[in-house]
Amino acid sequence: MTTTIPKFAHLLIPLEDVVKATDNFHQDNIIGRGGLGHVYKGQLQRSGELISISALRLNRKHRQGVVEFWTEVSMLSDLKHPNIVSIVGFCDDKHEKIIVTTYEAKNGSLRKHLNNPNLTWTQRLKICVGVARALSYLHYDDGRGYGVIHLNVNSSTILLDENWEPKLSGFKVSIKQSLNRMDQVILSEPIGTIGYVDPEIEKTKGVTHKSDIYAFGVVLFEILCGRRAYEANRHLALLAKYHFENKTLSDIILPDLKNQMSGYQISLGSLRKYSETAYSCLNEERAHRPHMLDIVNELEKVTEKALNFQPRPENFVRLFLVIFFFCLLTLLYFTSVYSKEYH
Repeated sequence: MTTTIPKFAHLLIPLEDVVKATDNFHQDNIIGRGGLGHVYKGQLQRSGELISISALRLNRKHRQGVVEFWTEVSMLSDLKHPNIVSIVGFCDDKHEKIIVTTYEAKNGSLRKHLNNPNLTWTQRLKICVGVARALSYLHYDDGRGYGVIHLNVNSSTILLDENWEPKLSGFKVSIKQSLNRMDQVILSEPIGTIGYVDPEIEKTKGVTHKSDIYAFGVVLFEILCGRRAYEANRHLALLAKYHFENKTLSDIILPDLKNQMSGYQISLGSLRKYSETAYSCLNEERAHRPHMLDIVNELEKVTEKALNFQPRPENFVRLFLVIFFFCLLTLLYFTSVYSKEYH
C-alpha cells in the first residue's frame, strides 16, 4: 500500500525498476550501511538513458524512518546545486520505501580519506570550498523562499565524486526555516552525529543554522588533521581548540600535509586564516560564529593562494645543484670514454 504525498508523485519509481537496477538488492552492490538501512549502487533506466544510482532502502524490520524518509524526499526535490546530491526519485510500494539519488560517491565518503596521503592540500581545500558553497546555498538561497538547516553535516555525509568534488547528502533530519528567521532557535533535541553536535543545543534547547556552522568547523579540522571527529572517547573539536589557543596546532596537523607544506612556499598567513576560520566556527556562542557567506569567502581566498604555491627558493637551489652535479658527472663520464678511445 502506498502512502505517497501527491506533490511528489512525479518522482515515483516502480519497485520492479529499482529491484532490477540493484540486481535484487544484491549484497555485492551494498555501498553503505546506516541507521535507516543499506545503500545500494545500481544502473537504472530513466527516460531512455542508463544512469548510475544510489538507492537507500529503509529497513523494513524496524518500521522506522518514515518521517526521515519523507523529509529527505521533500528536501532533495527542491534542492539543485552542484555540491548537493541529486534526487532521481523514490519508491513507496509494497511496504518498501527507497530513496534513489544519482551515484555521487565514486571515491566514497570524505571520512574514508581523512588520512589519505594521496589527498593533497589543494584537493582538501577544494572539498572545503564545495561544502561551504552547498551550505551557503542551503542557508541563504532566495530562489526557494526558505532556508534549510542541514543538521547532519559530517565527513560521512560528504561524498566525493570521481573528480574529488564534494556532494553533500544526508538530509533525513533537515529543517526548513523562513529566511528572515534563520537565527531564531527551533526547539529540538540534540540532533546529529557525536563529535559534531552543537554544544549550544543543550543550553538553548534548540538549533539554528549556526548549528551547521559548528559541525562544519569540526569537518574543517578533520580535513586539516586527518583525524575523525570522535575517536577513542576524544572530541577533535576540543583537541583542536586547545592546540589553536596554545599555538601548537602544527602538532596535530596530518604529517603528510605538513610534509607537503614544508616543500612549498605556503603562506603561513593562508594556513593561519584557514585555522582561524575553522576555530571561529567552533565558538561556544552561536552569535560569535561566522555566517556561511563569510566562510566561503575566506576559504576561496585560501584556496586561491594554495593553487599558486611555488617551490621554496631553497628548493630551487637544491634542484639546481642536483642538475649541475648530474651534468658534471655525465660530462666526466663521456670525457673518460672519449679519452680511452683515442689513447
